[in-house]
Amino acid sequence: MSKKIAFQGELGAYGHEACVAARPDHEPLPCPTFVDAIESVRKGDADLGMIAVENSTYGRVADVHSLLPESGLQIVDEAFVRVHVNLLGHPDATLNDITEAHGHPVILPQCGKFLRENDIRPVGSTDNARAAREVAADGDVTKAALASELAADIYGLNILARHIEDHDRNTTRFLVMSREPDYRRRGDHGMMTSFVFRVRNIPASLYKAMGGFATNGVNMTKLESYMVGGQFTATQFYAEIEGHPDDRNVQLALEELDYFTDLVTLLGVYPAAARRHERD
Repeated sequence: MSKKIAFQGELGAYGHEACVAARPDHEPLPCPTFVDAIESVRKGDADLGMIAVENSTYGRVADVHSLLPESGLQIVDEAFVRVHVNLLGHPDATLNDITEAHGHPVILPQCGKFLRENDIRPVGSTDNARAAREVAADGDVTKAALASELAADIYGLNILARHIEDHDRNTTRFLVMSREPDYRRRGDHGMMTSFVFRVRNIPASLYKAMGGFATNGVNMTKLESYMVGGQFTATQFYAEIEGHPDDRNVQLALEELDYFTDLVTLLGVYPAAARRHERD
């Protein structure tokens, strides 16, 4: 039986594209929501989950960081996917026919300039691949979808305009999730460690908690806060650092973090993707 990797969206979604690129030996399993994708891994219906966490144009994907600590899963890899947005239309349609373009609210602002210049009205959809499927089924030459070339192939649509995103480096970062961690690996481009923590309710606790990373030479690449439990006083932080928990400097930094926090939860130790270090 083939291994499966779950993603949010329908076949042809950018999550599907990420699965094909990062895990070509796994069968992609479409799921309606990120919660469903995570649950499919937890239940064993899928071996891995491909979860989008941030886009270089749009920013972080809403609610994902709050889902990760409760998922019971571990991050075992990261994948960076160059997001090319294409305008997909009915086979009989031309660009001049299009009056509205359907896509997920995250993708609409990513190609806002093109839509404005061509007087095309953006219309929200729950999923880009679903928008492509519905445009194909509707048969209306005035409607188009904003989606991947993979979606065009799957649903028999024509690509009326390629790569219409506003920024030529538009990239989405995905995390590969598994039921079991794997701390034995060492990546060719270094290691990453992800965790969440909650600081103690004392003055300058965040400043003191962060001090251990600076004094031990550990590079923190991400630090984001979000509310938990509906309380403004309960702030949780999501962090990513370069290095492995077995590294002595990381050990010392995490020990100091533990002293100033009420909660520290390790979410994953995984190889840094080569794309992380690209400058072009």
